[in-house]
Amino acid sequence: MLTSKVAKRYAQGLLDFTQESGNTESVFGEMRDVVKIMSESKELVQFLNTPFIDARKKDAVALEIFKDFSPVSKNIIRLVIKQGREAQLKNIAQEFINKVEDIKGTQRISLVMATKLSEQNIQKIIADSKMVNVSNYDLETIIKPDILGGYILRVGDQQIDASVKTQLNNIKKEFQLN
Repeated sequence: MLTSKVAKRYAQGLLDFTQESGNTESVFGEMRDVVKIMSESKELVQFLNTPFIDARKKDAVALEIFKDFSPVSKNIIRLVIKQGREAQLKNIAQEFINKVEDIKGTQRISLVMATKLSEQNIQKIIADSKMVNVSNYDLETIIKPDILGGYILRVGDQQIDASVKTQLNNIKKEFQLN
């Protein structure tokens, strides 16, 4: 996913501040919660993205939703809303998470599957790929029935596409060439 310059700048500023104040870990957990909440609540995203709703009302709603957060996290959320960048809030939180994980040496892995696989099968796919070279990784699993079967494993900028859909498309191209 491409991240905007705005999200990168806000995330870097937040990271710099949390490193100076020594609360990177707590804000890291809270930013994970922001991403989770905004991913699960289309209504919240729609509310924040509505341009004719006053920023004070958006701020009040956000403070109520994130009332258990630390002052640092609340302040960044308020700043983002005050500056009219609430549409970027999820991206800012995700970019902050990415930056902290980069510092920790955590690899981000994305596994797209046609159906849900057992944890044992997922671990076997990761181990057999030889692309994951650390034990510290963040796995995102995505179910996409349109790949028909198999999986697509993405580690950083590398990808293994072992999906049935891709294999069928490759066979189709070969037939067209002959």
